[in-house]
Amino acid sequence: MEDETGTKETVNGSEEKVQREEIFTRVVRAGKRTYFFDVKATRKEDYYLTITESKKRLGKEGKVFYEKHKIFLYKEDFEKFTEGLKDAVTYIGNGKGVLNVPEPLPATSASQEDETIKTEEFTDIEFDDLGKK
Repeated sequence: MEDETGTKETVNGSEEKVQREEIFTRVVRAGKRTYFFDVKATRKEDYYLTITESKKRLGKEGKVFYEKHKIFLYKEDFEKFTEGLKDAVTYIGNGKGVLNVPEPLPATSASQEDETIKTEEFTDIEFDDLGKK
């Protein structure tokens, strides 16, 4: 059974934890989170990537602990994962990911355009006017 720190193997009839050595590690600190990119190898020397997100939290009684989320990414999935990540980052970078609001559909007739309220009509509000009657 594989876990975060290695695998369990049976040696002389007893299970022993075998530490999987990290071949490459990159730590990225980003605000309240820290990301770890660790390249490891299987017993057959196939490389895989673990991505760990770590967040510092306060538990009960004020005790500090680290909440961790881990993704195991295998070599055969690198291309599709990278493509999906790149698409998502590009989407956000183009400003389309700021609000989850669908783009308006084009008007199909002149009467629909007449019913549309222009936002300029609502932008001339002064904060000083809000309390007056």
